[in-house]
Amino acid sequence: MNSNFTIAVHSLVYLAYLPGHMASSEAIAHNVATNPARIRKVMSMLRNSGFVKTKEGIRGGYMLGEDPEKITLGHVYEAISRGELQPTWQTGDPEQGCPVSSNTQGVMDYIFKEAEDTYASFLYQFTVASVLQKIKAGV
Repeated sequence: MNSNFTIAVHSLVYLAYLPGHMASSEAIAHNVATNPARIRKVMSMLRNSGFVKTKEGIRGGYMLGEDPEKITLGHVYEAISRGELQPTWQTGDPEQGCPVSSNTQGVMDYIFKEAEDTYASFLYQFTVASVLQKIKAGV
């Protein structure tokens, strides 16, 4: 999995920390410690999913598009990173007569799908608001 999920969560939590305020990609990038272009890419995905709203212009930027109590990390994962747990490289050769070579990838596909479903289910337990609460509590 790449870091876009963590960047997305950090950005959403930062916006929840500034309720009702716009934050520029530069301000978010500074807080996340990455570059604004990367923030804009992730924020575009979040905007497409309705998690953030954007405003163009001099005083433009991003703000939450939903209540942080309603945005779960599971929702964010589904929007940003679903399908990235499984490697892109395929093992074996389904055309070979050896059952190990011809069937390992199918079994691994099943294992990765189950692992991703379990991971996503776990993430649905947390909201952007609950992450912010944990940060404020120093947990």
